[in-house]
Amino acid sequence: MSSRDLDVAATLRNRLPGGLVVTDPDVVASYARDQSRFTESGLPLAVLMPRSTAEVALCMKTLHELGVAVVARGAGSGLSGAANADAGSAVLSLHRMDEILELDVADRIAVVQPGVITSTLRAAAEEAGLFYPPDPGSVEQCTVGGNAATNAGGMCCVKYGVTGDFVIGLEIVLADGRVMRTGRRTVKGVAGYDLVRLFVGSEGTLGVITEITVRLVPAPAPRHTLVASFATLRAAGEVVSDITGAGLTPSLLEILDRTTVQAVDQLARMGLGDEVAALLLIQGDDRDAATLLDRVERVCGERGAVDVARSADPAEADQLLEARRLALPALERLGDWLLDDVAVPRSRIVDLIAAVEEISQRLGIVIGVFGHAGDGNLHPTVIFDAADPESTTTARAAFDEMTRAALELGGTVTGEHGVGRLKREWLARELDPTALAVHAAIKSALDPYGRLNPGAVLEISNRD
Repeated sequence: MSSRDLDVAATLRNRLPGGLVVTDPDVVASYARDQSRFTESGLPLAVLMPRSTAEVALCMKTLHELGVAVVARGAGSGLSGAANADAGSAVLSLHRMDEILELDVADRIAVVQPGVITSTLRAAAEEAGLFYPPDPGSVEQCTVGGNAATNAGGMCCVKYGVTGDFVIGLEIVLADGRVMRTGRRTVKGVAGYDLVRLFVGSEGTLGVITEITVRLVPAPAPRHTLVASFATLRAAGEVVSDITGAGLTPSLLEILDRTTVQAVDQLARMGLGDEVAALLLIQGDDRDAATLLDRVERVCGERGAVDVARSADPAEADQLLEARRLALPALERLGDWLLDDVAVPRSRIVDLIAAVEEISQRLGIVIGVFGHAGDGNLHPTVIFDAADPESTTTARAAFDEMTRAALELGGTVTGEHGVGRLKREWLARELDPTALAVHAAIKSALDPYGRLNPGAVLEISNRD
C-alpha cells in the first residue's frame, strides 16, 4: 500500500465512526473482487462497513472530499466484475444493512435494506401469504441491493420478469453524500422522470442504493413440474420456441445440455441420465398448471422427446430446481471456467443454441449450456485450462464469438448479470454512438469526477 493510501486510510479512521473502517490486509483482499473471470481488479485501501443510510452518506461525503473512488458491494456473488475494486479505492460493503424494515400485506410491498439476502425476503413474503418472484441462481447468497444494482434476473423471469419489474422505490446516496428518495408506494404514479428505472441496473456507477421498496404479488398456486429429455440440444430449443410461439407462459422454463446434465449428475448423484443430450425443466404455478403442462407435454412429444416425467410434489420440484441451481458449481468441477450471459429474442433461441454448438465444435473446446430458455437468456460456460495459454486464448475467443452471435441475432450482450468490467467493450458495440453519449452525459451529471465504480459499465477516464 502506498504512503498516500496509508494516509487516506488513517484519515478515514479518524473521521468516521468506530468500527466502520477495516484495513486488515487479509480482510481487505477478500473484498477486492467478485466471482467474475477475466476482469481486472486492484487492492483497495480500506473496506467501509456502514450500518445505516446516515453512515453511508457520511462515508460518501468523506470519500468525496478526499477524492477517493468507491465501489459499492453486496455479497460479491456477481459474475461481471461490477464489484471489483481499483488499487487505492475504497470498497463500501453494505452487508451490515440487512433488515426488512416493513412488510405491508394490504399494499403488497416490502421495504428492505440493501444487505437483505434475497432468499430471506422471499421467505418473509411467503410467511405473509405473498410472493417475491425474483429468483437468481445465487438466491441463498445474493442481496436485494445487489440484485437491484444489476437488475438481476433468475429462473422465474419467463413469467414474472426481472428485479426491476418489482422495484417501485429507492433511497440513494449520491457521490457527494446527498441522500435522495425516488419512486413511490402507490400502484400508479407517473410524476417526473422515472429515476427508479435509471438507478436499477446502474451497477453502482450513479449512486449507492440504501433502501429498496419492492412490489409483492399473491402467493402462487402449488407448482406442477415437467422434465423432458431430448436426443439433441436443437430439439429442446425447438420445444422452447414452440411453447412461447403458442402463447403458453410457464412460471419456469430452463434448459441444460449434455455437458451440464452429466456434471450435475457427477456432483449430486441425481440420476438425470448419462445419455441425455438436453433437459428441459418446466413449471406452472397457476390454478390451471396441469392443463398448461398437458399442452407442453404434447409439444415435447411432437418434437421427439425421449422421456417426459411430471410431478405435483413440492419436494420433487425443489429437488429438480436444486439440480438447475447446481449447474455452475457442477461445471466448475470440470476445470477453469468462463461464463457468458447473453439473451436473444425468444424466436431466435434455436439459432443461438446452434451458434454455440458450432463455436464449440470449430474451436475444439467444451462449452456447457444452461439457462433461462423461456426468455431467451442462456449462460454458455466455456471450460478450459488457465495454466495453458493456448487454452485460455481459445476460451476467450469462444466467449467473444458467442457474445457477437447474440448481437447478430438481434439480442443483447447481457441478459441479467450486467456489464460490469467484463462486457464494457461489448456495451460500446451494442449501443449506437448517440446512446453512448447519453450514457456518458448521465454519468457525468451524477458523478462528475468519475469516482463511482470507475471501472464498470462505461470506459470513462477519471475527471479529477
